Amino acid sequence: MATTAATTTDTTGTGTSTQVANATPATPEVPITELDVAAVRQMQDARLEKQKEQVKLLSGAPQPYVIGVGDVLQIVVWDHPEIASAMGATQSQSSTRPGDPFSGFTVDQSGDLSFPYAGSMHVAGLRPEEVQRRLTSALGKYFVKPQVTVRMASYRAHEVYVDGEVRTPGVVAVNDVPMSLYEAISRAGGFADTADQSDLVLVRDGESHRINLTQMLASGVSPSRLYLRPGDLLRVVARDENDVYVMGEVNKPMSAIPRRTGRITLADAIAQAGSVNSSTADAAQMFVIRGSLSGTPQVFHLDGRSPVAMLVAKEFDLQPKDVVYVDGNGLVRFNRVLTLLIPAINAGLTAGLVAK
Repeated sequence: MATTAATTTDTTGTGTSTQVANATPATPEVPITELDVAAVRQMQDARLEKQKEQVKLLSGAPQPYVIGVGDVLQIVVWDHPEIASAMGATQSQSSTRPGDPFSGFTVDQSGDLSFPYAGSMHVAGLRPEEVQRRLTSALGKYFVKPQVTVRMASYRAHEVYVDGEVRTPGVVAVNDVPMSLYEAISRAGGFADTADQSDLVLVRDGESHRINLTQMLASGVSPSRLYLRPGDLLRVVARDENDVYVMGEVNKPMSAIPRRTGRITLADAIAQAGSVNSSTADAAQMFVIRGSLSGTPQVFHLDGRSPVAMLVAKEFDLQPKDVVYVDGNGLVRFNRVLTLLIPAINAGLTAGLVAK
């Protein structure tokens, strides 16, 4: 990794020290950002601001439950027991299969409800109290001041989907209690041990939003402000999908896994790799390569010779698929060149002796 002959510039407009690495014919010039306390603080502030904007976008007042296709209503007209027979025999909870509705009046595929004397009535999109008022008005033509009670017997119209690293992934029915993000995860059995709590993907109206619960809690933002809507898909990503690669002069080159909170810093990654190799590493040349497959990769440089620099490494958060690279010192590079050259020299000497 070539880093010599670099020119110090300020490409960000914030005073951050930036260098440009020498490029090979196959690779473009890539700006290298020096990591210090000011740079790390600026990144944290930018991430916090972006998170606030996301919370503002996704949060809002929960909407009241509206009746949909497949919902089952329990309707009682008081002092008229003959109407109750229209619901059929009462089913016990233990005898029904999970997909079976409770006894009551089911909203058909057209969103209509059929009720004695009232006939067919379109109820999809209405709240139970609105259905109650309409039924009372319709039955008033046949009964004197009818007393009607309408409540939900079975919620089957609206669902959200929870997938990924939860204990019981699948469909979660939406009821009249607003479903927050925590409620959906709780009803799916909670986080699995392999879950990355910093990486939740919410798919809504064909658009994906990444949610970081760890950062929300650290910044004092309650995830209970985020309410799911019918049709939402929530996926909890596994930690091993968000690993980072530690390469170069470390004792154990490896793929480092984030903690259960999903956070992994530069210091965490180096520690998982058994620290830098004191015999071969050049602590002044520690790099983080980000977005290597994108059109605009980023490279961060940290001079780790000072113990204070490791405080910066402790606060610098890595992102999934980052590459941490520790360069070798000059003597190691020279020895490696010799190792490559000696076989060729020996081969040449042997060829010369044979020729003689």
